[in-house]
Amino acid sequence: MKPLLSHQQLSITIERLACQLLENHGDFSDSVLIGMQPRGIFLSDRIHERLVRALPGKSIAYGKLDITFYRDDFKTSAEDLPVANETAIPFSLADKKIILVDDVLFTGRTIRAGLDALLDFGRPADVELLVLVDRRFSRELPIQPDYVGMSVDTVAEQMVKVVWSPKDQKNEVILIEA
Repeated sequence: MKPLLSHQQLSITIERLACQLLENHGDFSDSVLIGMQPRGIFLSDRIHERLVRALPGKSIAYGKLDITFYRDDFKTSAEDLPVANETAIPFSLADKKIILVDDVLFTGRTIRAGLDALLDFGRPADVELLVLVDRRFSRELPIQPDYVGMSVDTVAEQMVKVVWSPKDQKNEVILIEA
């Protein structure tokens, strides 16, 4: 295991991403933050918290999106049946600027599923992608992030893991060798 971001570096990176969103979206009157289940919500929770602190008294629309049944590798056999997470988007996405948040961008297939799932909540005016880690050189689909915490050049056998507290007892990003 090789550490990519320590707890302190991760905190600084999240703060920088939140500042970029504030710069580009202002008071968030037409913008919505959507975290992708299961692991993207740990990042989106932290970014939403920082945005709320930066805009006191302002309501920032925030939702959580599950893509389990939109995936192209969805299994239908009883032993492989996945467990869905909660989708909580209590508002329409029609004509809104969406910031879709996930932890690691690898092949792009998860993001493609997320885009499909978003359309069930209305046709957005614009969709931007925010990721904590961009694993470059591994795309299967032409999907690129608008906001990136860090870019990492990896091979297919390596794995990037984002560790979040309290679930994982600490906050850090690590590279795991095969």
